[in-house]
Formats: sequence, C-alpha cells, structure tokens
Amino acid sequence: QVRLVESGGGLVQAGDSLTLSCVAPDQTFTRYVMGWFRQAPGKEREFVAAITWTGGNTYYADSVKGRFTVSGDNAKNTMYLQMNSLRPEDTAVYYCAARYGYSWYAQPNKYDYWGQGTQVTVSS
Repeated sequence: QVRLVESGGGLVQAGDSLTLSCVAPDQTFTRYVMGWFRQAPGKEREFVAAITWTGGNTYYADSVKGRFTVSGDNAKNTMYLQMNSLRPEDTAVYYCAARYGYSWYAQPNKYDYWGQGTQVTVSS
C-alpha cells in the first residue's frame, strides 16, 4: 500500500501561480510512475501530468502544456506540480496518483494509489 499526501492547493486569481506537492511518507517513488489528475464538479477525472521516477520523463495534457511543470525530489520522496498562468478552467480538485512500473498512462484506472486531493480554485 502506498500512502500519498497532497498539499498546496488554494484560492488564487487568474494569471497567478501555485505549486502542489505530493509526498509518500512511508516509501520512495523508485520504480513508480507518478501522475497528477484533476476533477472539476460534474466532470470526469482527467489527466494533467505524469513523471517516470526512474528516468524523469515527463508528460502533459495539451491543456496545461507550457504552463504546468511536474518534477520530483528523490531525497524528499516528493512530487511537485508547478502551475503558472492559472485560468478559471483549471479550477478542480487535484489528485496525485502512483502506479508501479515504468509505463505511464493518461487513464486514471491505470493508477493503483491515490491521495486525498487538494482543492485549487482560480477566480477570474
């Protein structure tokens, strides 16, 4: 079982920046692919970004490419999502997720472990 804890959400204005964190208090992310997903009210959970912990390859949804950056800190067992130029349509609950292995997927059902989520609200 992998326990994931997100933090860093909040209320910001359009154009602002925010950084989310996801920490695994009990183990390392080695051999895992880590992902960020989001879910807005009335919508399905959607892929935002992913990083392969071994190799550090990153992947992004088209809607956030160029604005969001996913990264990781091995020493702290922490993954980050730096979000710049935020828009009202970025408003959602953001979740981090983990799947064992080296292949990344955009489908939420490919990930085995999930955090509790952190709310991001962007006002216009």
